Amino acid sequence: MCDTLVALSSATEDGSVILAKNSDREANEMQALEYHPGAVHGTGQQLRCTYIDIDQADITHAVLISRPFWMWGAEMGINEKGVAIGNEAIWTKMPVHKKNDRLLGMDLLRLALERAGSARHGVEVICDLLERYGQGGIAGYQDKSMAYHNSFLLADNNEAWVLETADHLWVAKKVEHYYSISNGATIGEEFDLAHPDLISTAVKNSWHRRGKTFNFRESYSDWFYTTFSASKKRRWQSHCYLRDHVKKVNVAGAIKALQSHDRDDYAPQNPLLGSSVCAHAGNPLSRHATQTTGSMVAHLADKPTAWFTATSSACTSVFKPLWFGENVLPPLGPPGPGFDPGNYWWKNELLHRTILRDYRGLKPRIASELEQLQFAILTGAQNLVEDDYFAYSAEAFTEAARKTGEWLGMLNTQPIKARGNWLYRHYWNRLNREAGLVV
Repeated sequence: MCDTLVALSSATEDGSVILAKNSDREANEMQALEYHPGAVHGTGQQLRCTYIDIDQADITHAVLISRPFWMWGAEMGINEKGVAIGNEAIWTKMPVHKKNDRLLGMDLLRLALERAGSARHGVEVICDLLERYGQGGIAGYQDKSMAYHNSFLLADNNEAWVLETADHLWVAKKVEHYYSISNGATIGEEFDLAHPDLISTAVKNSWHRRGKTFNFRESYSDWFYTTFSASKKRRWQSHCYLRDHVKKVNVAGAIKALQSHDRDDYAPQNPLLGSSVCAHAGNPLSRHATQTTGSMVAHLADKPTAWFTATSSACTSVFKPLWFGENVLPPLGPPGPGFDPGNYWWKNELLHRTILRDYRGLKPRIASELEQLQFAILTGAQNLVEDDYFAYSAEAFTEAARKTGEWLGMLNTQPIKARGNWLYRHYWNRLNREAGLVV
């Protein structure tokens, strides 16, 4: 489960475009933040995606991506042209293909970043790939039944598009002012582009009656999965943030939106469904693939800045800035399954899971210092000269890691007052054993 939001220049404080996403997946599914430089490829080359080989593009752009460690594709990212994309799992009435002979939605996202010079071009890239290769395959890490269709928010510093798919079919709408998506179709009667067979397929399957105004969401949405993903509630959270901050949306506010929960007394052991933008897994049935395993805020101005956590749990993480240049990303350690003290994501996961032992008791212990550190990094990133970009990024990652170790040491001395119910404790104990984490 995921959430993505975008604010155009008419809605932001500084006239930029801001796109933000939380990637929600299985709790032990380490997510790797990576930089891949642009390249010129020879004619006729093939590219290995997660499951299949496809034709390589002649030229690919440099990209910063956040990807589940086991797949080629990415959950979110930005390219050197200032195009940023986030995707969501959605479920429709069209068949889901579980055989691993197609492109994952995450493959489509990374391919669009590598090949597109604008948001509109990204829509065209994804639609062309859908037509040529289709979408499908198992998208879960340990959950080998997880397969779905995809929606996308694509933005550059001029415009944004929402693209929603149902197997090979698709519909797209240009965004006005702001937009958010979650794990359900959002495009209704108004759209700008569509697959030529979109409406006729709905008529053929009795999902739409001739003579009535076509509505993609009503015609194609799968009720069961859309309802129990709690997508409407999470989308309402992000929509309310955008609506209430028109002409005031900024990077700091977008970070706060990604860190938000649906109630002030939120405790991760309680909700039945994943109803918060900042998501914490809580049980093996209804909240298993609902852990925020990575987050991004893309500030799309003349010189785009990408703010990534490179860690799970937005509400216990620091967003660090990255810029394209000669040097881009400090070393974060090798990606992979299981705890690795040399990996940035896994080192921070110790802090997160320590807090989960008593979220309402332990999270407040670090909240003030975390907020101060985030403010200092945001403030310091203003008015930098380009020669200082990489050094500042590296310092931000180092300082966040240092504070993580400091907070972890302090929290381990605190009493645990509310451990949660038996199911919650058993669930996290099992995940920790599987990951090799001693919490």
